[in-house]
Amino acid sequence: MASQAQKDQLVRALSEELQEENLAAFLGAGMSVAAGFVNWAELLEPIAEELELDIEKEQANLVSLAQFHYNKKGKNRSKLNQLLVTNFCGKTETTANHQILARLPITTFWTTNYDKLIEKSLENAGKIPDVKFTKAHHLKTTPRRDAIVYKMHGDVEHPNEAVLTRLDYEKYHVEKQPFINALTGDITSKTFLFLGFSFSDPNIDYILSRVRIAYDENQRMHHCILRTVQLKDCKDQADFEYRKRKQEYFVQDLLGYGIQSLMIDEYHEITEILESLEKQYRRDTVFISGAAHSYDPRTEEETHQFVADLSKAIIKEGFRVVSGFGLGIGSAVITGALEQIYMAYGETIRSERLILRPFPQQATKNTNLQQLWTDYRNDMLSFSGVAIFVIGNKLDGDDIVLSNGMREEFEIAKEKGLFLLPIGATGFMAKQLWDEVNVSFDAHNGQTSKTVTDSFAILGDDTKPFSEILSAVMRILKEINK
Repeated sequence: MASQAQKDQLVRALSEELQEENLAAFLGAGMSVAAGFVNWAELLEPIAEELELDIEKEQANLVSLAQFHYNKKGKNRSKLNQLLVTNFCGKTETTANHQILARLPITTFWTTNYDKLIEKSLENAGKIPDVKFTKAHHLKTTPRRDAIVYKMHGDVEHPNEAVLTRLDYEKYHVEKQPFINALTGDITSKTFLFLGFSFSDPNIDYILSRVRIAYDENQRMHHCILRTVQLKDCKDQADFEYRKRKQEYFVQDLLGYGIQSLMIDEYHEITEILESLEKQYRRDTVFISGAAHSYDPRTEEETHQFVADLSKAIIKEGFRVVSGFGLGIGSAVITGALEQIYMAYGETIRSERLILRPFPQQATKNTNLQQLWTDYRNDMLSFSGVAIFVIGNKLDGDDIVLSNGMREEFEIAKEKGLFLLPIGATGFMAKQLWDEVNVSFDAHNGQTSKTVTDSFAILGDDTKPFSEILSAVMRILKEINK
């Protein structure tokens, strides 16, 4: 079983690939089984019974089993097609694993599955999938697509074109050549995470073999997560020892194809790893919440300079900044971020550095402005892993009152599990939020190091200069992202 250190190492490696927008996912049948769909053996069990064969004895020969049935029926695959429709057209809900993968900035998905779980998950995450399961699909591009989904064995709604029989596999390199070319290109240019995949597919074996021969020791390294052979799943101790030994040889062989395996005991560990990956990725994005009509007791000038310096420092350390352009604060956030982006990096404004979500100020007859603002806040915070809160007041008539918008952003951030950093030293709503977090810091932010808790204490001390507060914020960000 993989240790926690090994899991953390995988999460860090995958997170780095996400930062470079270089991670692709390959989903096998195991990912769909968790959603209630059948695996290949279960799908073809009725076929085996009709052929008077034992499905248990044909586990390594399932492709031929489908071919035998096709031959027996005089090259008629209507029953095979119906099995696909019956078993994969259900309205099964997406799994947590699919949902996390869809939320991550992964733009390339490959799957041998016939179901629609990954495209449904992407749509639920507000993304546009460009689904390809025929040669013709390679000739067109879905407008404003967020991710490509290659369904290399077909789609449940087009069962007659699905790859099922041994003949389908034998003709694959002719009839599905665009998929082979595309996957070969992705395997050599992206880092893949294989999930729920057995590596028994002959098409994948063909492609990996071509890459290994072409690049030998220089091939890119990929990752997969595999469940170890369990005694409870074996007939007896001898069967367990045999299957365990075979799995060890198999894992060693995968290394020759540039695929490193992380061995787990139970499938729920995949979800835990993906949750850690999402949390790690989001921790690199900082949402700055702020609104100010009054800057008392500090001056407007020094407060703006602090916010600009904060935004600049966050960008400099490699984090991303999300801003809603809050009144009296938003312009300083953007000024600091752009100064670092333009002056230090020589870059243009790119979404991976600065995400802007200016609030609309006028409602239309078909729009509820308050609901629109709530949706905006949910959108901004869905990108983020850390939320910083500064000042938080507004003018209500002739009175300065606490910002209810900042309170809403705090509650959304807390619900989404963001690391909460109210800078209480700036007063107003930020002070109120700092008091709440400080009373039960671990309950809000989880257990952290003494460096973090000591630095958080500084954020609530209004006697500290802004320079010291800025240093404390950056210490926290660096510490929680180790």
